[in-house]
Amino acid sequence: MTNNTLPIGVFDSGMGGLTVLRALRKTLPHESFIYLGDTARLPYGTKSADTVQQYASQMARVLIERKIKALVIACNTATTAALPHLQAMFPTLPVIGVVRPGAVAVITATKNQRIAVLATETTIASNAYQRLICEQLPSARISARACSVLVALAEEGMVSNAVAREALTHYLSEFHDEDTLLLGCTHFPVFKPLLASLLPETVNIVDSADATAIALHQVLESNQLLAGTQNRAEETHYLVTDSIRRFQHVGEIFLGEVLSSERIELIDVCDFAKV
Repeated sequence: MTNNTLPIGVFDSGMGGLTVLRALRKTLPHESFIYLGDTARLPYGTKSADTVQQYASQMARVLIERKIKALVIACNTATTAALPHLQAMFPTLPVIGVVRPGAVAVITATKNQRIAVLATETTIASNAYQRLICEQLPSARISARACSVLVALAEEGMVSNAVAREALTHYLSEFHDEDTLLLGCTHFPVFKPLLASLLPETVNIVDSADATAIALHQVLESNQLLAGTQNRAEETHYLVTDSIRRFQHVGEIFLGEVLSSERIELIDVCDFAKV
């Protein structure tokens, strides 16, 4: 195969990156993908940056061994902890994350420069979103809140029940005059309908998925790696490190479509944990 016919690798700590994959498939309909969810070791958001960087390096190697033409870190925590590291490790491979595209989307969306960010502990502590936004909007007022509990709820498929509503109400308790809410974790878009019911209609709810898809298209185009329009329709293969059945069941919530177990492969985390 020539380089442009190789699949694109996408990884996340679990299900959240499927929201990014969904946008990638929509924007790049002729591309094929390999998605890796590290479901045995989630969540990443409560772990140290060093640990996340180690896990991300292992995930990247697994995908690269499968022969990919580009790598998408579909996890905010892993992006903040490991993007420069992975780009240095694999200098000939296009590697992008979700943070910068998400920040660009927020900068475009906000009118009053009052922005709320919901993310994991590691992402908030990195100040990555705050720094990128303030580079373009020095007067922006950013309210950032760590809410890793939402990751656990999303992974359990609890995205619209009373428990989810109570959790979101708690995390939005300090929400005041912000006109833009950034979902700084790829698990959080599944809460969009519930968030919309809890927030004023004037608030823009932004996630990084669509912006990341556009950024990847630009990277592939500039590197002459776009699949030709004559190529067959995209195919996606899924790798998980724990429980195919659970990934299939909850993954359908994130993808918004039926997910066949025949397309999901279980890999042993012990095979690469020492990489």
